[in-house]
Amino acid sequence: MSDEATNPTSPQPEDWKELATNELRQQREALQQEISELTGRRDQLQQDINSSFAGQSDSIARRVKGFQDYLVGALQELAVSAEQMELVVQPLVVQPSPLDQAAAAEAQAAAAAEIPAPAPAGLFSHDEALIRDRLAAFQGQADFYADPWKLRRSLEPGGASLLEDWFLAQGGRGAQPSCGSRNRNALATAAAISILGELYGERFQTLVLAGMPERLGEWRRGLQDCLGLNREDFGPNSGIVLFERADALIERADRLEERGELPFIVVDAAEPAVEIPILQFPVWLAFAGSPTELALEDSLL
Repeated sequence: MSDEATNPTSPQPEDWKELATNELRQQREALQQEISELTGRRDQLQQDINSSFAGQSDSIARRVKGFQDYLVGALQELAVSAEQMELVVQPLVVQPSPLDQAAAAEAQAAAAAEIPAPAPAGLFSHDEALIRDRLAAFQGQADFYADPWKLRRSLEPGGASLLEDWFLAQGGRGAQPSCGSRNRNALATAAAISILGELYGERFQTLVLAGMPERLGEWRRGLQDCLGLNREDFGPNSGIVLFERADALIERADRLEERGELPFIVVDAAEPAVEIPILQFPVWLAFAGSPTELALEDSLL
């Protein structure tokens, strides 16, 4: 005999199905209740959001409308004030009398007569008297004990005429015939340096271009003797700088102009040509050698 026949209290299969169905039904009801609660919370939250946004939008709209009304009123007041304002004051025109017109014409003619005509000398037009006085003094007795940078040798008439034309006719920039030798050219250059020193003080520097060391050596000795200088006066930071190459000289002249100083460029007579960039500077003197002088230079090479 089986256990089910011996145990009358054991559940039947129909009872198990009913229990399972009841349990599922309870779980479904719980889930439906939870879904209902969540749906209610969602609706309430959406309602709160809508009411809050609508209230803020209404507040913003009221503020914008108020500012717009204020701005329109202010512009209207400004327009009314502008219409009432006299923007242009009509000038009072007084017709001059014939006597006033005659006096004005005389004053204008007198002012025109006082304006000096432009001198052809250019840069040194206002220093003509000083230049002529110094050139005349340089042709007198030599002052061997003059201060450094002052001419200590007597200037020949040919050199004085050369410098007069260079200063007053060429305005301190141009070529002049060579005086016949490098020593004479150095003497004329020393006289020009002495005059420029009186006009510009220490705000100028002499740059000498001669393409060979031997020629530069002659320039250094000639200027040193004529101006009472030392070897220390020849160097990059001194009063006279000697150059073998034109590009280095031009670079130095550019730096001097950037500092507000005046470069005085001297080109040796043996140089075959004057570089075009040199022509842009305000003060330069190029010595043009004669065929005989150039032939002598070539024979010494």
